[in-house]
Amino acid sequence: MKNIFLIGMPSSGKSTLGKKIADALHYRYVDTDKLIVRDEGRSIPEIFAQSGEDYFREAERRVLRTIRPGDSTVVSTGGGMPCFNDNISYINASGISVFLDVPVAILVQRILAHGAEDRPLNNPTDPDLLATLQQRYMNRLPIYNQAHIVISGETNEEYVLRRIGELL
Repeated sequence: MKNIFLIGMPSSGKSTLGKKIADALHYRYVDTDKLIVRDEGRSIPEIFAQSGEDYFREAERRVLRTIRPGDSTVVSTGGGMPCFNDNISYINASGISVFLDVPVAILVQRILAHGAEDRPLNNPTDPDLLATLQQRYMNRLPIYNQAHIVISGETNEEYVLRRIGELL
């Protein structure tokens, strides 16, 4: 069965929806950020602080390529993963990609409500968080829009499953 890759900005609901979709389809579920933390033996903020963003992006590339086509896996990617190292091409060739396109104002609300200790590029205490996320969203949008399915606004797993079912 085809893999399903959830892509989008941080706090767009990839992990929450990913687990529910995997359960509904009886697929395995993985979160690439958790795989990186496991492989590295340190947190994402530690990786950024000690080794830099370029190193982290290479770790993302390595982890992504351990997921093979036909693995029957739902994958929650890190927000930037599709945007570096031609990862979007690997994602699209390895399964069905689903862009969860959540308005930036909602992303900010979620980040402020839940914090972002594990997201070094999204500081909830940043007074310019909205502008920073809006710019990052605009930069990433051309890559995100290469997804097989684009789902705009807040959604639930039933709707996402129906859309995925069209391509399975």
